[in-house]
Amino acid sequence: MAPPPTGAPRKFGYLLVPYFSMMSFTSAIEPLRIANQVTGRALYEWLLFSADGGPVVASNGISFVPDTPIARVGRFPTVIVCAGSRVQDYKDKRAFSWLRQLARHGTHIGSICTGSYVLAEAGLLDGYRCTIHWENLSGFQEEFPHLDVTSKLFEFDRDRFTSSGASATLEMMLHLIAEQHGHDLSAAVAEQFIHTRFADPDRPQRMPLRQRLRISHPKLIDVIAQMEDNLEEPLSREELAASVGLSTRQVERLFKKYLGRTPARHYLELRLKRAQMLLTQTSMPILDVSIACGFVSASHFSKCYREMFDRPPRAERAPAPRPEGYPG
Repeated sequence: MAPPPTGAPRKFGYLLVPYFSMMSFTSAIEPLRIANQVTGRALYEWLLFSADGGPVVASNGISFVPDTPIARVGRFPTVIVCAGSRVQDYKDKRAFSWLRQLARHGTHIGSICTGSYVLAEAGLLDGYRCTIHWENLSGFQEEFPHLDVTSKLFEFDRDRFTSSGASATLEMMLHLIAEQHGHDLSAAVAEQFIHTRFADPDRPQRMPLRQRLRISHPKLIDVIAQMEDNLEEPLSREELAASVGLSTRQVERLFKKYLGRTPARHYLELRLKRAQMLLTQTSMPILDVSIACGFVSASHFSKCYREMFDRPPRAERAPAPRPEGYPG
């Protein structure tokens, strides 16, 4: 990022999108405050923006009053889009147009958590690498198949930068501080957060299966990993067992012993949870969602979905009250 005039603080603007993630937002702004505090200098300044200048409610229900509406913001060196839940429904053309105008004038534009949706809708990720929260990754790729989307913690690509979530945003900001003011200051800021290690941005966003499921049997972990990697075209019991050199009966016993369920039930729940993500995060037709999750018929999909979630798939598309920027 281009340095500011000598001695002047670097300015960051934060565009708050309704239902933005509070933890990601604070992870994006607190490192700048701590950098100022540690050095005793005004290294950074920041302003909060909203599309209309009115209050914006975070995903936890807390309301923030911005400093100014975007219509009053001229050229600005760095702007970060802060988003969270329901971002796929955000369609504020004023915000998209404003972001495109900033980009034309050389603004470095970033996003945190699910803010990549906003940048993609504005056409500002075309030709750039980007990332997004793991829970939104499959839906985002379905909506924007032409984009170069990774599963990294954060991505920097020329004048665009994106992070996948709260702790990843902290890592991203520490990276920025290190680039702009050196590693020593970045490390001092990290210590203030009791943050004792710098993450490799290539590290997977999700916990390893061993930690997530609290199991250590290597062959069982391999089978579950293959299930997660093959949701659209599910593997048969025989294929899964053969891949780890076990019989189907041995695999059944492992699932019963460590997870208290059958392999078929575990696989079905994985596919249905993926379906729920696609239903809530994309506009894909329900039939297409069922196919993307390995179901051979819409009726079978609906039956299984209702049994697991106690509601039909179409209920996930029920309208809800929408704030500014969300079409009614």
